Amino acid sequence: MSTTRRTGPSTAAMLLGMGLTVAAVVVVYVDRASADVLAGHIRAGYPGYDQGQIDTAATTYLAYLTVLGVLGVLAWGAGVWVTRKRLTVAPWLVSALFVVGTSVALFNLTVRDTSGATGLAPLIGWVGLLPSLAGLAAVVLVWRARRGEVAS
Repeated sequence: MSTTRRTGPSTAAMLLGMGLTVAAVVVVYVDRASADVLAGHIRAGYPGYDQGQIDTAATTYLAYLTVLGVLGVLAWGAGVWVTRKRLTVAPWLVSALFVVGTSVALFNLTVRDTSGATGLAPLIGWVGLLPSLAGLAAVVLVWRARRGEVAS
């Protein structure tokens, strides 16, 4: 007898969100190793900075975004776990994680630094917001699963 665990739509949305979170962090590393849009954004906002100061600021952002990415992956994992276990807290937890994650992503996209420009390059800010699309889908699907409209 085979016991195959099927992934429901809400779980699939969360796994997509987890993948998008990892991809968003990878984009920052690829950018840093190639085009360095982030360093260019810092340079434009702070023309008096020397290369060492720009590199330090970019590395600080890289560390910050990496920590956020790790926390995001852990949050997605928690959402998947409670959903697969069919815990009654699942819709509430997934919703709360969506609100927190989207709020942080919007903060990263819009926060202004002392130069008056956004702290992050807009491209990186928008990429960081992409996992929230999967999060919105997961929230809708997990609530629908709670009502019995779809599988979890």
